[in-house]
Amino acid sequence: MALTGIFTGLGVEAFQSLLRSVSMGKLRTYQLFERVKARAGLTKLNSENLRKAAPRLWSRLEQGEEEVAQDLAQAILVSNLEMIAAVLDFLGIPHEDGFFAKEMDASPYLGEGWQQRVFEQFKEQYPEPALLFYVNHLGWELQRQEQLFRPAAA
Repeated sequence: MALTGIFTGLGVEAFQSLLRSVSMGKLRTYQLFERVKARAGLTKLNSENLRKAAPRLWSRLEQGEEEVAQDLAQAILVSNLEMIAAVLDFLGIPHEDGFFAKEMDASPYLGEGWQQRVFEQFKEQYPEPALLFYVNHLGWELQRQEQLFRPAAA
């Protein structure tokens, strides 16, 4: 599955929610501000302009523009590092403030049903779109998962 597939699979409402979670301060801290601004085609990047660009960005994701998906994913992830660190701690994955080695063998940490367990553990603490995006991104990044995770009905 392509990264654009995670965005489009979660839907436009989740995408809009994810864009609202982006922190301009975090983008500056992690030196992503100018990259996201350029990728979004904005002359001025702020929360309001990013939200207004959502329909254009969504269209680009639907067209399969992986570069857009990668930059937006990074922006969303660095803006939700507290949640990421909590999920990685819950799974026992070694990390430094939410960042782990890119070539890590995650198989010992991601056993059968890990996504549902993570969702159940954190669904009350974090916004569902951010949590589902991260669970799917983690599966895509560490396991090259091909199917979008959707939580089982309780």
